[in-house]
Amino acid sequence: MSASRPRPPRDPDALKRATALLAAALLLWPLLIVAEFRPGVLLDPANLRLMRDFLAAFFPPALQPDFVALLARATVETLAIATAGTAIAMLIAMPLAFVVTDALSVSRIGPGPGRAAGRALRGAMRAIMAALRSVPEVVWALLLVRAFGLGPAAGVLAIGVTYGGMLAKVYAEILESGDTRPARSLLEAGSGRVAAFFYGLLPGAAQELASYTVYRWECGLRAAVVMGLVGAGGLGQLLDQSIKMLNGGEVATTLAVFLVLVLAADALSAALRRLLA
Repeated sequence: MSASRPRPPRDPDALKRATALLAAALLLWPLLIVAEFRPGVLLDPANLRLMRDFLAAFFPPALQPDFVALLARATVETLAIATAGTAIAMLIAMPLAFVVTDALSVSRIGPGPGRAAGRALRGAMRAIMAALRSVPEVVWALLLVRAFGLGPAAGVLAIGVTYGGMLAKVYAEILESGDTRPARSLLEAGSGRVAAFFYGLLPGAAQELASYTVYRWECGLRAAVVMGLVGAGGLGQLLDQSIKMLNGGEVATTLAVFLVLVLAADALSAALRRLLA
């Protein structure tokens, strides 16, 4: 009689995974109902015809010299908005992240005066960071357009304020998630916080910090386009005009340029990671 085949090993966590999956489905289903998510509507014949006609209007893309000149100017303006806004965000984020990073706190090394004051200062800075990033950049743009008028200035400040809070939070988390022992050793040896940051934390976190900054700049490009729809200039304003004029060819060309910008941002991020590796 032939030997019985060995039974495959049983996954000890199979029941836990199945329970978690069932719980997630039970939680997600009512949320989809509240959100009125009905993907079957996309397969309705009338809706399919409308989408076909809408996409057909995008071809051929607009390549007229006067429109290309406007598109080039809007592209440069969008790049300027995203870059200047991200630069302002970094200027806001770096000191905030420096203050709230626990690994750079001298008062946490041991008992002594200033421990409660340091904790209160870090709490206040975290509250400021939360306040900055809690308001979407498009809302800031709507407010700032009233002050500065139509143009890129409102978009630059809107990105700078909102992304300043986002960058500060993530910068602090990146610095805390790495190896903090070199910085702690420097502080215990009597080094200042600035030296502990540059020699203890930054070398191990530089690659991730640069990668996230470029990613946030890429998000700034998208945000600049969205804010252009409310009058902040750039590709968004040109896109808004083309949509209102029902010119699908101009919309297609504008979206193609935006896609190229996003691909360029990905390439820049990869290059920086290789350079800092």
